[in-house]
Order: sequence, then structure tokens, then C-alpha cells
Amino acid sequence: MTSADAPPNASVEAVVLDYGGVLTGPVKQSIDAWLEADGIEPGSFSRTLRAWMSRSAPLGTPVHRLETGELSVEEFDALLAAELTTIDGRPVDPVGVLSRLFAGMRPDPAMFGLVEELRELGVRVALLSNSWGNTYPRERIDALFDPVVVSGEVGLRKPLAPIYELTLERLGVVPGRALFLDDAEPNVLGARAVGMQAHLHVDAPSTRAALAALVPGLRPSLNGAPA
Repeated sequence: MTSADAPPNASVEAVVLDYGGVLTGPVKQSIDAWLEADGIEPGSFSRTLRAWMSRSAPLGTPVHRLETGELSVEEFDALLAAELTTIDGRPVDPVGVLSRLFAGMRPDPAMFGLVEELRELGVRVALLSNSWGNTYPRERIDALFDPVVVSGEVGLRKPLAPIYELTLERLGVVPGRALFLDDAEPNVLGARAVGMQAHLHVDAPSTRAALAALVPGLRPSLNGAPA
């Protein structure tokens, strides 16, 4: 069990969800498909991501600047492509790198359905996502979530405290009464550091079961008895 696996321990008034990997299928599957389709040497991608995203990475890496809107998607595409190598030694086409990287991500009907159930049960819901140039289904998420906080739009990023605090302020909920769901452990730990409850999302069934312990009336499984 990792430090992000500890279960929530009190009921909640609001649930805050990440987008990619929580409301969509796993990001890793999309990345793997992109690497194979573009013939990119996987080690070059993993080395670059470690340098730009590890806990020891300095602030101000290209990923950080992308997430806060300081870099455009096109600028990031060029920087990332320059760090990658292909299996056959060709240069990596920088045009649309992120679009291809996320092309395999699809909305998860089970998670979108869970959000709708939470709303029907009177739980407030918010979206809090680091933006990597993902094509967010804005009409759909704007209708479901209040508020929608996307890092590049507010100039703040997870796992740093200010973006969680901004989301809580917009929700009007104290930290301990909000539960944060993310598929990345550092972001879960960042939420806990500001006093939020948090759950590391692995799949829709386990997340639903965790929420059922906190939300009266929510079934622990789609085929289960009412909580």
C-alpha cells in the first residue's frame, strides 16, 4: 500500500475530480499506442518525463510551464519532440505531438455516470485538472461541474497548494469536507497537504466503493445494494 492509498475517513460535501485518467480511460494506454504508432523509442520518452516530472525535478520544467499556460501547446510539442528518438533514427515530427499522445483517451461512461449520481444526491462536484493541451469536452464538463478549474486557465498547477485552495474557495467548502480523486499519487498527496480527503483512483468500481462509504444513498457497486 502506498501513502496515497489510505481510505477517506469522514463524510463529504463535495467531490473534486481530475480529468485525464479519472474521467477518461487510462492515459498510459493512450501513450503506449502513440509510441508504437509513431515508432518512438519508449526509453527516450520515459527519460524525458522523469527529468521534467519527477519529485526532484526543479520548478520551471517544460511540463510545469505547459501546465500553467506559460508555454503554448505548439511550443511544448517542439521541446518534447526534440528530446525524443525514433526506433529507426528519424526525427520526431513536432506537429501535434500532444494531440497524438492523448488521441487514445476516451471518456469513461462509468465515471461520468458516477458524477451525475453524486449531483443527484446533493454532493457538489468540481473538476480540477492540469492541462496538457487535452481536448476537454467543455460543453459537457461545464454542465456537470461547478467549478471547472484547469491549470493553464488559472496559472496554477497541481500538486502545489494554491490550485487546491482556489478550487475549495470556488466551491465554498472547507478542506476536510471535500474529497479529491486523482490517478497520480503526488497530486493526491498535495490535496491531503491542504487538509482535503483524497483517494487514488485506479478504476471506476474501486472509486465508487470508496465514495459509497462517504455519500449516503450511493450504491457501492452498480449491481450492489444501496449504501
